[in-house]
Amino acid sequence: MILPDYHGGSIVNLMASLIQGLGGAATPYPPLAALPPAQLSEARNVVLLVVDGLGHHHLVHGGAAGHLQRHLQGRITSVFPSTTATAIPTFLTGLAPQQHGLTGWHMYFRELGAVAAVLPFKARHGGQTLKEAGVNPVALLAPAPIFDRLTAHTHVVSPQRIVHSDFNLAYSGHAHRHGYATLEQMFDTLRDILRGSAERKYLYAYYTGLDGLAHEYGVESREVAACLAELDAAFGRFLAAAAGSDSLIIVTADHGFTDSGAESLIELSDHPQLAETLVLPLCGERRVAYCYVHPDKAQQFEHYVHAELAGRAMLFNSATLVERGYFGLGAPHPQLLSRIGHYTLIMQQNYALKDWILGERRYRQIGVHGGMSAREMYVPLIVASA
Repeated sequence: MILPDYHGGSIVNLMASLIQGLGGAATPYPPLAALPPAQLSEARNVVLLVVDGLGHHHLVHGGAAGHLQRHLQGRITSVFPSTTATAIPTFLTGLAPQQHGLTGWHMYFRELGAVAAVLPFKARHGGQTLKEAGVNPVALLAPAPIFDRLTAHTHVVSPQRIVHSDFNLAYSGHAHRHGYATLEQMFDTLRDILRGSAERKYLYAYYTGLDGLAHEYGVESREVAACLAELDAAFGRFLAAAAGSDSLIIVTADHGFTDSGAESLIELSDHPQLAETLVLPLCGERRVAYCYVHPDKAQQFEHYVHAELAGRAMLFNSATLVERGYFGLGAPHPQLLSRIGHYTLIMQQNYALKDWILGERRYRQIGVHGGMSAREMYVPLIVASA
């Protein structure tokens, strides 16, 4: 198991360096050892490109990525769990899940009495968004956007379909938001912003194309290899276009991937004795499941996991993970314990665990993430000057 290195080697520490380098106050986390704030403060512009799902292992071993690899400085860790729903809030707040309190794709919000998917801001059963149902995203999520704490002019460049989502609106603060439809449009937008004015700027860009393909076809697929090659070529053209703009360009990711075939999927419906111990659907991720267990059935739950899932899932008391610093350092979010259940199952090897609620559309995922393998946890640190 690879633990997040919150002491100077994770995406949280990258954001600490970035915030201080762009004139913001120090965060509760030390700067990234490999990229001190002084290096960022020397650049007039800073660009952070987050490539959803680009693990360090896949970048190095997954085929042609010449421009990206040429500027590869090393690897850093994601957060726990190694997933979009916990890592993207870290990029947008500079805080670990310990403080921002977002713990996975599906979360139980005690404040709502419901399990919700936080990024689409919908209850798990679907229907209208939580905002349409009267829930204020800012009141529920209490974001602390970094964009409002920097001395630079700030911009968010994100896919058109999500750039004005409830989640993005809450976490982008006062930043200017720009949507794009294609990879080329993303880089063109970044280029135009850099060229557009003389003031100091911070540009945060988010690319999702690789992640979607990895989920559908697997991270080792030809489709993902082609996407990485296209991304690499576009990145090379962007570096040439940005030349002379006095910019520091950083590329990293929220998580990596591991492939998990049908033979490695554990469906809760095939384990009725385990399912009957739960008082809520599974929360979290396929690779890290938070289990809310009826107090009278805790012993049955523990016995079943040890007997039937040995070698496939590790069982933890969820509070112990907080105490051991899996989610971050320092004082936890006031709702953190309520959002991680009584027990956590961290899947081993390439196993995944999934349940389905009534009426939920079933879907297959070959590429999965959220776990603590090196392929999921390590992401690249790419730094280029232009």
